[in-house]
Amino acid sequence: MSVMADTVDLAPLTLVTGDEALLVDRAIARAVAAARRVDPGVERRDGTGAGLTAGEFSDLVAPSLFAEPRVVVIRGAHEASKDLAGELAAYVKDPVDGVWLVLHHPGGARNKGIVDALTKGGAAVVTCNKITRLNERIDFVRAEIRRAGGRTNPTAVTALVEAIGSDLRELASAADQLVADTGGTVDEKAVRRYHTGRAEVSGFTVSDATMSGDLAGALESLRWALGVGVAPVLIADALADGVRTVSRVSAVKGGNSYAMASELGMPPWKIDRARGMARGWTPAGLAGGMAIVAALNAAVKGVAVDPEYALEKAVIDLVQARRGR
Repeated sequence: MSVMADTVDLAPLTLVTGDEALLVDRAIARAVAAARRVDPGVERRDGTGAGLTAGEFSDLVAPSLFAEPRVVVIRGAHEASKDLAGELAAYVKDPVDGVWLVLHHPGGARNKGIVDALTKGGAAVVTCNKITRLNERIDFVRAEIRRAGGRTNPTAVTALVEAIGSDLRELASAADQLVADTGGTVDEKAVRRYHTGRAEVSGFTVSDATMSGDLAGALESLRWALGVGVAPVLIADALADGVRTVSRVSAVKGGNSYAMASELGMPPWKIDRARGMARGWTPAGLAGGMAIVAALNAAVKGVAVDPEYALEKAVIDLVQARRGR
C-alpha cells in the first residue's frame, strides 16, 4: 500500500521512501502521532542505519517485560551494514506485537533489499520524493495554505513560489506565516507585500547569519531583504525563532538529533543547524538575546518610529550578545 506523506495511517510496518527531507520528517511525525492516538504513553525509540548494529536493533524491538507499546524509527536504512540489513529483513517476517516500525530509505540501489522486504511484508509505503517541478511546488503551496486554514488563488500561489524559490521548508513557512498575517486570505497583494525580489533572501537568511555571528553577512542580507520588500515583522519573527531554537537545543545535553526531535518537537535538520550555531553562545548571551528579540517584536509592530533601524540595531545587539558584550 502506497500513500502520500500527509495521509499516514497506523501500521505495524511503515516504509518511508524518498529524499525530500520535509516530507520525510512529516511522514515519520504522523506515524508516531498515529501510534500515540492509540496509546498516548507509547514509547519512541530512534536509530540510524549508519550507526546501528544488528544487536542494537534487536534490543530496540525486543518485547518488554510488561509489553509496553513503542514506535521504533530507523532513518537512513540505505547505510545499514550487511548484518543489520539481514536483521531488518528477518524482522519483517516476524514482527513483534505492540511495536510499530517506521523505516526510512531515501531510494536508490544501495540496500534496496530492505525496501523489497518491507514491501513484500505488507508495509504501508509513504512516498516522499523530491518536488522539483514548478507545478508540483504550486500544488504544495496551495495545500499548505489550506492546511493552515487559509484561502488563496492561483495567481497568489504562483507569485509566492516565484518569490521564495524551490526550498520546501521556506515555502511551507511562508505559507503558514501569510495565513497568520493576513487573517486567512492570501492574495497576490499580500504576497507582493511580504515577499518580493530575490527569492533566496528571507528573514531566515538574516537570522542564520546573525545567530552564526556573521555581522557583515547579516547586515547585508537584512538590507537586501528590506530593499526588495520583505516585511520587517517577518524578519523579526525569524530572528526570534533563531534565538528560541538555539536556546532550546543548547539546553539539551547529548543525544543524536533524531532522538532529540521528539523531545523538542522540531525536525532533526533544524536541531543539527542550531547545534552548529549554539557553539558560539553562552547561557547569558542567549538570555540577553531573548530580551533583544522581545523588544524587537514590539518595535516592528508599532512601538518604533523606524522599524528598519530597530531591525539593524537588533542584529548588531544579537551578534554582540553572542560575543559576550
